[in-house]
Amino acid sequence: MNIAWKEMKKNKARFLILGSIVFLVSLLTLIISGLANGLSQDNAALIKDLPDGQFYMTKDSDQTYTLSKIDSNVQDKVLAKEKDAAAFSIQMGFVNDSADKQQSVVFVTSTESELFENVKKGEIVLDSSMKDKGIKVGDVLTNNQYSGEFTVKGFVDQKKFSHAPVAFINMEDYKEMYRTEEMQMLFVPGEDSPQTVDGLQAFSKKEFLDTIPSYSAEQMSLNMIVWFLVVISGMLFAIFFYMMNVQKIGLYGILKAIGVKTSALFKMMWTQMLFITVIALSLSIALSQVFNKIAPEGMPFHLTPDTTVKLSIVFLIIGFIGATLSGMQIKKVEPLQAIQQGEV
Repeated sequence: MNIAWKEMKKNKARFLILGSIVFLVSLLTLIISGLANGLSQDNAALIKDLPDGQFYMTKDSDQTYTLSKIDSNVQDKVLAKEKDAAAFSIQMGFVNDSADKQQSVVFVTSTESELFENVKKGEIVLDSSMKDKGIKVGDVLTNNQYSGEFTVKGFVDQKKFSHAPVAFINMEDYKEMYRTEEMQMLFVPGEDSPQTVDGLQAFSKKEFLDTIPSYSAEQMSLNMIVWFLVVISGMLFAIFFYMMNVQKIGLYGILKAIGVKTSALFKMMWTQMLFITVIALSLSIALSQVFNKIAPEGMPFHLTPDTTVKLSIVFLIIGFIGATLSGMQIKKVEPLQAIQQGEV
């Protein structure tokens, strides 16, 4: 332990460079992870906020919710059997505000359920982001496909789908607008394993999210970047400590000759790795949380403590693996041969 501290004091510049690189990589990883989570919420908060359960679509819809149409008889049977279940539909659209300006929304309707907003005919409940467009409670909105008018009855927080604000409307209004009598999906909360329903295919929440093309492609790209940065950090540790070990072959030989065990040399290297990583991670976490607070309101940035802790643990594990792999050469050092080479 003392040797580790003494070496770090002696070679401050080397370890400062490594610490700076780890800090920058970990900060970038946390920020991209926050953006990935923020975009995930902005893309599918409506679905992600639902409890765990099973989604059902028709088998012939080819896993596309817009093509799914649940038979009314099947729907009635499932709803009668599962008291907390709900049938719902999602459809892209728009509303005209009081200035006759079109605002893009996602219309959502459902059977009576605590999982969705229940609104009366002619009423509409919007995502709170619509307040920024100047829409207020009591405003009257119209839609070219609807013969009547919508009265804004309230707002809900963080209800987005496909990066558009959700607009909850009555089921009868939805059927008039989209000329349909069938609902698109069934949702049964709390089911660990799906039940068999004739003509329907079951999806867990994660599986259903993966059927949304924009969601799966977006998250896959961002997650690949995150894990690529994690791998880079591991390679940096391996390369840095490998170069350090090469330069200290003679020193290791002398230490082994006077009775220092190989395990003690590994502990020295792990101590240095842990010290550098903890400091770099602490700084990057602090800055990422500051960014989380000061990020522009329109930026979909959402970095949770859970994500931060998981990534920090991954960085520590990767750093440990990288340092250990680079230290394998320590085991092969022969004292006499290393001493003869001299310390570089």
